[in-house]
Amino acid sequence: MGELLSEVEEFIKKQPIYNRRRRLLMPIFRGVMNALYKVNVNGLANIPTDGPTLIISNHLSFFDPGISTAVIPDRYVISMSKAEAINNPVVRMVVALWGNYYIKRGEVDRRALLSTIELVKSGQLVWIAPEGTRNPSLQDPKDGVAYIASKADATIVPMSIIGAGTLGENLRRLRRAEVHVNIGIPFKFVSMGKRVTREMRALMMTEAMYRIAMTIPETYAHLRGSFGDLSQATFSTLQFINSPNNALSSINSEPTNQQKDDHANPVY
Repeated sequence: MGELLSEVEEFIKKQPIYNRRRRLLMPIFRGVMNALYKVNVNGLANIPTDGPTLIISNHLSFFDPGISTAVIPDRYVISMSKAEAINNPVVRMVVALWGNYYIKRGEVDRRALLSTIELVKSGQLVWIAPEGTRNPSLQDPKDGVAYIASKADATIVPMSIIGAGTLGENLRRLRRAEVHVNIGIPFKFVSMGKRVTREMRALMMTEAMYRIAMTIPETYAHLRGSFGDLSQATFSTLQFINSPNNALSSINSEPTNQQKDDHANPVY
C-alpha cells in the first residue's frame, strides 16, 4: 500500500508539469476535434471555474472524453482510459502527453481510485462515465463516483454527449459529425449527517444518473435507458449549486426554473 501511495503522490506532483504541457497541446487538440466534429454546447456556465470537480457523463463513443476535453475552455479535463487501450500506440501517446491515466476494468483498481480522489482533491477536473464502460443508453452505474466525491468533497457536473458515434459514417461522406453536449446543474452529495453506507452510495448514484438523463433532450429520450422515467427522479442526497456563481442552494430543494433553463440555452 505504501508503494501505491507513493506512486499516486508522484502522479499528483507532476500535475503542474502536465498543465504546462496541456496549455501547449490544447490548441492542437481543439483543432483536431473541430476538424472531426461540429459541436453544439449548452450550459457551459455550469462548469465551476475552479475547485474539486467531477464531470459525470453518458458514454456512447470512444471519443467522448476527447470531446469533453475540447469543449471546456478554461480548465483541463483529465480522464481515465481502459488499461487495454495501452496496446494502441496513438492512445498510449495521447495519454502520456496529456497526463491521463489507466483503469483496470472488472476489478477494484485501487491505483485508479486513489489517483482520481487525489486529483480531484487537488482541484483538478476529472471526467468519469459512472457506468464504467460504453453503453447505447444509460444503465445502472457503479458506486465509485459517490465514493470519490465523498472523499474529495467534489462538485459534480452532469453531462450528456450525443452524436459522437456517427463519426465514421460522416467521414465517409466527407463531412463533420454533429455533436450535442448538454451540461446540467452542478451539485454535491450530502449524507444529512448519516454514515455513507453502500446503500446510500447506491441511492446517490441513482439520483445522479437521473441528473444525467435530464440533460438528454426529449428527441433523444431513448438514450436515457434505465432512467427514462424522469418522474421517478429524487433529490434526497443532492445539494444543488446555483449557476453560474456556484453558490450552494438549500439541501433537498429541486432546482429553480432559472437553474433548469441554464443548460437549455446554447453557449456558442
